[in-house]
Amino acid sequence: MRRTIEKAARKTFGAFGFEIRRSRPRRMRTTMAETLDHLVQLGFEPLSVIDVGVGHGTFVLYERFPRAHYLLIEPLEEFRPVLEEIGRRYDAEHVLAAAGDRDDTVQINVHSYLEGSSLLVEKGRHDDVVPRTVPMVSLDAVCRTRRLAGPYLLKVDVQGGELQVLAGAGEVLPQAEVVILEVSLFQFVEGGPQFADVVAYMKDRGFVVYDIGGGYTRPLDGALAQVDLTFVKEGGFFRSSHLYDPPGGSGAPEPKP
Repeated sequence: MRRTIEKAARKTFGAFGFEIRRSRPRRMRTTMAETLDHLVQLGFEPLSVIDVGVGHGTFVLYERFPRAHYLLIEPLEEFRPVLEEIGRRYDAEHVLAAAGDRDDTVQINVHSYLEGSSLLVEKGRHDDVVPRTVPMVSLDAVCRTRRLAGPYLLKVDVQGGELQVLAGAGEVLPQAEVVILEVSLFQFVEGGPQFADVVAYMKDRGFVVYDIGGGYTRPLDGALAQVDLTFVKEGGFFRSSHLYDPPGGSGAPEPKP
């Protein structure tokens, strides 16, 4: 029946010089900005955004949710001016500490490339690393003390320490709708989780992969090294339907060229 209707439609519109073609599926999103634009288009608006591992700032995130309250957690004193600048431009507060599974003091390995600093030891790289003692806080304790409320968007970029951060977010995570994690496909740091470890950890806590973007390759051989994985609640708003296309759609993508 559908083929008959399509054939008739093509014949009718063809008589007027029009051509009907199946819509081509859109290409995969490749950046965090594109993922965030997609979330905004679907109506997502978090009440609080937690940015763990701020570095030079995640401005593509702040720009898309200007009405949210921001909690910025960053362990390096060198980035204090960035944290203060974000606070002047957005409704933001910051904590100068590493995020982890407890409130404590820890040693961070500070690299000459500051955003590559990590609580873990990077394999094969030690000549430009200086250890430094910094405070550690758990997200649960900070959010409880500061009376922050969900729904949360949580972004974590901590060079291999992502699961340690989430271990201290047992109260926060259930109130999060979106979690963006930088994930490695190799074990670049000693004891660091890899792609499958992170996906399994999040699955056990009711979250599944929703989008992939922001990939980097490694200089060694050009292999894909890290990606930004966007997780959402498995039974949440973003997965309310498992249909491929709207009712009455074509039902299949066009063949690849």
